[in-house]
Amino acid sequence: MKTVTSKDGTTIAFDQEGQGTPVILVAGATGVRAAPWSNQLVEVLAPHFTVIDYDRRGRGDSGDTLPYAVQREVEDIEALIDDVGGSAYLAGISSGAVLALEAASKLPSKVKKLMMYEPPFIIDDSRPPLPADYVEQLDAAIAAGNPGDAVSFAKEK
Repeated sequence: MKTVTSKDGTTIAFDQEGQGTPVILVAGATGVRAAPWSNQLVEVLAPHFTVIDYDRRGRGDSGDTLPYAVQREVEDIEALIDDVGGSAYLAGISSGAVLALEAASKLPSKVKKLMMYEPPFIIDDSRPPLPADYVEQLDAAIAAGNPGDAVSFAKEK
């Protein structure tokens, strides 16, 4: 395990394997490094790329500095990119795909390619819209020290 320090001082833990252009794996909301999906991806990619499998802030061996903000997670990715030479490809799964897209939009000179797998975008009327206070309900559950309730609520919607 290696670590980098993000802009706000949060320590981000990661594993690095292989050689070549860096590819940073961005897990979904509840994912951690060395998960079965990422282990398989590392195995396939490492002969061709430098693969960075990291724990997003607040997960696994990475630290967490409050308050949460998506921009802090983009800064975490930037710290990883800087550590591996200043540019990288991003490969995101689920909400990690959305985070990777956000990082690519904020760091266009550093993110050279983007792969998104199953981003949770709803682009048609196949599901009812989220409640107007969706984010507030998630924030309230987290603030009350009940992150599991926030995950359960998110899965219901």
